[in-house]
Amino acid sequence: MTGESRTIRLAVPGDRPVVEGIVEAAYRPWAELIGIRPKPMDDDYAARIAAGHVHLLEDEGVAGLIVLVPEDGVLLVDNVAVAPDRHGQGLGRALLAFAEAQARTAGLGALRLYTNALMEPNIALYGRLGYEITERRRSGPRDVVFMTKRLDG
Repeated sequence: MTGESRTIRLAVPGDRPVVEGIVEAAYRPWAELIGIRPKPMDDDYAARIAAGHVHLLEDEGVAGLIVLVPEDGVLLVDNVAVAPDRHGQGLGRALLAFAEAQARTAGLGALRLYTNALMEPNIALYGRLGYEITERRRSGPRDVVFMTKRLDG
């Protein structure tokens, strides 16, 4: 995907340090708010990259990423992270639009994601983009909100 100077591409093994750096920086404020490290901060990005699940948004360098995992009939948006100095530029929305395009291309009927209930601005953004809350569940110390976006034929 390209738009202006933006390109989204699959990550390669050499991208792992930048992926981990963006995730760490993007989720650090949330870790402070919720009192524990969000799961994406401790993910195995070498394995995620090897599986072809990590996509990087390049815009004057790597500015963000999305982790997409195909499931039965849906595409899981497992993680969206944008470098903090690039917030407010529509990069998260561009990554989510990319996910939607990937799901449509694969013939999948929906996208799903989950997030911590305390990440209220993210939940509000997902709602504005057409995701609906489908479940809220306590998972250990986490209060998790599950959301789905159905895709029209």
